[in-house]
Parts: sequence; structure tokens; C-alpha cells
Amino acid sequence: MHRNLQSCIFLLVLFGGEAAATTTTHSLGIVPPAKGGSIAYDMNAAGQVAAVIQDESGGQRGVFFENGKLIELGTLGGKDSEAKRINDKGEIIGSASKKDGAWSAVLYNQASGMHELGTLGGTNSYGTALNNEGSAVGFSDIASGDWHAFLYKNGEQLKDLGTLGGKISYASGINNMGQVVGTATLPDEHRHAFFYEPARGMIDLGTLGGRSSSATAINDKGVIVGASETADHHWHAFVYDGQRMVDLGAIIGRGDSFATSINSAGHVVGTVRIGEDCMSFVWRDNKVTLHYCGKGLFLTNAINDTEQVVGATYDHGLNAATMLSNTAPFVDHGHVKFINQIVLVLLLAGAAVIYRKRYRGILLDGSADLGVGKNRFLPR
Repeated sequence: MHRNLQSCIFLLVLFGGEAAATTTTHSLGIVPPAKGGSIAYDMNAAGQVAAVIQDESGGQRGVFFENGKLIELGTLGGKDSEAKRINDKGEIIGSASKKDGAWSAVLYNQASGMHELGTLGGTNSYGTALNNEGSAVGFSDIASGDWHAFLYKNGEQLKDLGTLGGKISYASGINNMGQVVGTATLPDEHRHAFFYEPARGMIDLGTLGGRSSSATAINDKGVIVGASETADHHWHAFVYDGQRMVDLGAIIGRGDSFATSINSAGHVVGTVRIGEDCMSFVWRDNKVTLHYCGKGLFLTNAINDTEQVVGATYDHGLNAATMLSNTAPFVDHGHVKFINQIVLVLLLAGAAVIYRKRYRGILLDGSADLGVGKNRFLPR
């Protein structure tokens, strides 16, 4: 390769070949212990966050986070706790371990601290969601050892929501109307998404043609999200509008998808898995936006009414992070720009070489006798 051409390409690589690395997310600044991680599970409209910090050994502690200030929820005598959801009052539902290793669902607020919710007759319970009235849901083992969904109302004992004829159920969402969603087994032990309200009991939401489904969240309009197996044994995110399941996975068009949260406007977030790769997705205004996990959220846990999506990014560890639901996907134009620059340099360098070869016989010092030997000044 010509020496000048080599120099041009070297300089291009040195100064112009590296595209600026940007992402679509913002760290919440929840700093974990050294070599640990942090995960945001929920954020209310005031920006208060329910999160978990993890240490190097895998232990985890639920935290309340606001304006850079972190408050640990504590435990019930054990080592670990978790914070799952937060309501508009700043109350958190989660779980905490006891000295004997058992876990109990807990409610937490800054004024009164941690309140244990108890169990359905077994040893353990876990809190998963709550509404603005302080009603909460989760799941607990019963005396037989099976797990059942529960509903908690302030000052009352846990209510067993039953199953769809099988042995197991889990509650995962509750709205301000007191309507509950989750997953329960049928007599054949396949699991289906359910909707529950006191007047109607537990209702089977069906599937998208497969054997199993699961509901994860419900908004105040009664719109439900979750994931369902399809007839070809893939998992697709869905929105249930009260009449039918809308297959978001078919709109996404790739991989297995799982919806995790919905806000009052009906905007949905979740995760897509394609082999070893992952993406987060936002469904709003009848349009799906995908964000690659390397440039977006690795875990996508919730969306609030101010359009903040929360979860965690991953870069040598989990880091609690957020992004706006209308954020455009990151598109790295650096490689295209770099290739275009190389092509341009090659063209310019090539033109210079051709010019030098083509006109190398021309005298440039003005000393030639232009009237003699004209042929030697013609291009060769």
C-alpha cells in the first residue's frame, strides 16, 4: 500500500474510528457494597424507589431510596430482605427473613417501620404488590406446604384467594379498586393467569393457545399484562383488555417476551429473550419499541404514571437504573460512519496516486523550455 495512503488510514483509525458510546438509561445512584449490585423494582410518581442492594456473597437487603438518600428496610432478625413495590404514599411491600431462616411478607413506611403480615398457616410468605390504600398481595405456604395467593387489608388477617382447581397460586398485582391478578394451577397442574375480585372470585384468563400463562400487573382501568405460552410453545407478552388477550409477542415478532408492568395510560414494559440475547420493550400508542440490553435496561421491572421505566442495567454487575418510556432506541451509527470515512479516504488517496502517476513527467519548476520536446510534458 502507498505510504501516504497508509498514513491516512492510520490517522482515521486513531482519531475518527471509535464511535461515541451512549446509552438510553440513567443510573439512579443506588450504590451497593463493593462487588455487589443494585436493582430498582418500582418507582412512584414522586420519584421514591423500592430497590434491593446485593453484596458480593449474594445477600440482599430491601431499601427505600429518595433524592440520593438510601434507607434500609431492615429484617425480622435474619440477614436478608427485599422491597418489591412502592405506592404513592411511599409505603413499600416486600419480604424479610427471620432468625430461623423463614421469610415473612412485610409492609414498610418511614413513620412506623416494618410490619409483619404473617402467613396462611405455613412457615413463609412473600409480599409482591400493594395499592394506595395499603392493601397488599403476595403468596404464602399453607399448612399442607402448598403455596396460595393472599390478599391483605389493613388490620385484617391474610385472605387465602384459593386456586383454579389445582394446588398452587401466586398473586403478583393489585390496583386501587382492589382487583388482583396472578397465576394459579388448574386440576391438571398447568398454570393460568387469573383475575380476582371479591364479588366474582378467581377467574381464569386462559392462554394464547398454549398450556400456561401468568399475569403480572393490573392498572386502575382493569387492564392486565403478563405472558402466555403459544401453540408453538413460545412465550409471548400479552395485554388483557377485559375481553381477550392481545398478543404483544406477535407484534414484537421475535423471541420469547414477558410483560412485567402497566401504568394508568396503558403503557406496557417487559423483556424479550432471543437465545442468549435480551432486549427490553415498551408498548405505547400501539407501537412497540425495543432496546438492546447492552444499551438499555437488562431488567425491566416497572413503569409509573410519569413514564419512568425502572429496573437495572448490567455492566460487570447490576446497577439500578431508569429510562423514559418514550426514549428512542440507541442506534450506533459509528460503524457506518467509519466505513464511509474509510471509503472517502481510499478514494481521495487513490485519486492522488493516479494523479501523481499520470502527471509525473510534468516539470513544475518553470525552467523547462516549453518550446522544445513538447511530447515529454504530455501525460503518460
